[in-house]
Parts: sequence; C-alpha cells; structure tokens
Amino acid sequence: MSQLTGVLESGKFAVTTELNPPKGVDLGPMLRRAAPLKGLVDAFNLTDSASSRMAMAPVAAAHALLDEGMEPILQLTCRDKNRIALQADLLGASALDVTNLLCMRGDNPEGGDHPEAKPVFDLETIELLEMIGSLRSGTDMMGNSLRGAPEFHVGAVCNPSSPNMDGELRRMKEKIDAGAEFFQTQAVFDPAEFETFMASASEFGAPVLAGLILLKSGDMARNLNANLWGVTVPDSLIDELDAAEDKSGACIEIAARTIRDISTMCQGVHIMGIGWESRIPRILDAAGLNRD
Repeated sequence: MSQLTGVLESGKFAVTTELNPPKGVDLGPMLRRAAPLKGLVDAFNLTDSASSRMAMAPVAAAHALLDEGMEPILQLTCRDKNRIALQADLLGASALDVTNLLCMRGDNPEGGDHPEAKPVFDLETIELLEMIGSLRSGTDMMGNSLRGAPEFHVGAVCNPSSPNMDGELRRMKEKIDAGAEFFQTQAVFDPAEFETFMASASEFGAPVLAGLILLKSGDMARNLNANLWGVTVPDSLIDELDAAEDKSGACIEIAARTIRDISTMCQGVHIMGIGWESRIPRILDAAGLNRD
C-alpha cells in the first residue's frame, strides 16, 4: 500500500504538491525543492511535460524521488503516446515501484514549446482508466495475459469551477466507474463555490484533494484569469495581493485561509507551488495542519 493510499483510507487530511521534472538531465534542483517537504507532504505529483513543454519523462523523476524516501504520483496524459506505449510505460513504472497515478487528457501541443508536434490522443481519459484496470487484473487491454499484474493507486482530475457543472459531475462519475480512486481538482479560490461542488461530488464517495495555486502577485492572478481555462481568481483576492507590501506573506495567508475554509469539505489539498514550494511548510503551519 502506498503512503497516499494509507492516508486517504485512514481518513486523515492528505497533502500533495507538484514538481516539474527538468528540461534536461539535472535532477538536483527538483530534489532540493522536494527535500524540505519530506514528512510534511504525503506525495509529489511529477508532471508529464506540463503545458506541452518537453521535459524529462516523469517516471525517471518519480524513481529519483523514491530513492530519496519520498513518494511520487506519476502524471499520465493521453497526449503523446498510443495505447501500446502507455501500457509499456505503466509496466515499467510498476517495475520501478511507482504505484500512484494521476490520469488526464493533457494539453494540446500547439500551446507548448514544440507546436508542430503531432498530438496522439489514441485514448481518452476514460479509456486510459479502463486500460489501467485491465493491467491490474492481469491482462493487457486486448485481453492478453501478463506475467505478473501491476498494483496501482489511480487518480483523476476534476474542475469545481466548470461552467458545465452537470457535465463535470457526470464525467467524474464516469471516471470512478472506469477505475478512478481519488481526485485532484483544478485550483480552488472560492470556498463557497467549492462547497456547492462538493455537496454533489461527495456523494460519489471518492476522496477529493482540492487544488491550490500559490498566488505570487495580483498580476499573476490576472494572468491566470486570462489564460487558464476553468479558473477564476476573485477580484477580492487580486485587490488583497495588489495592496500587500509583502507578497510572500499575502500568498501564505491566502493559501492558509483557503485550506482552513475548505478543510471540512474534502479529504486533502494539492498545492501547486510553481517555484514557491519553500512556502508550503509555513502555509501548512498557518492553516493549523499538524503533520507530525
């Protein structure tokens, strides 16, 4: 059993965060960002060429985290690989003791640093989840037997701010039926909106980890509103950031306050530091989360 599985099954409040593998082979900076969070964070997402910007394969970065005694969550997208390559990567991940997965469709390549790359999307997310279920049962997705079945803890993503909430909830249920065991959400900035979402999503019984993007400035918040689909940073938070002389302090206060406001609604948080991972210990402390 993975540590994340144990935390979620025990009913404890889970904390995960996110790391980008390097664009290159030097894992040192990534591991140095992770090291102070060892023991404070239950698991670390390793992104899969986030925003379609080419980076080291996340399974290699995940294995490096394991070597340092930290637990990874392997992000897996449908964007770049067909069903043969995806299954091969999953078997390889299992052989390296990488067992936590987060499945998603992935961003289209034209927005990344290789805009002429051909998108694959051989499988959509539901099919990917079903394929993982086949591997766990001891066969590939065509029914051919495996020599040893992998064990995985499988997650998926959802968006509490979706403009089509009925469709989002229906999709969430379809992902659960296909094998998703937990969810990480898109960034949450409005606790009242999140409460409305969770009033319906909690009926599914799958643990939900609310996403938090650490806001560094009002300009960053405005950029998110302009460019990140499905995310709205309220004007009140933008005004708070603009007025703050200590932007780092304001970031910590906003994140901690959000965690306090939503902590009774969900099973954990997924903190996206985007370079400010060093603030996470202070955020958890200010939120009143005892990680001992």
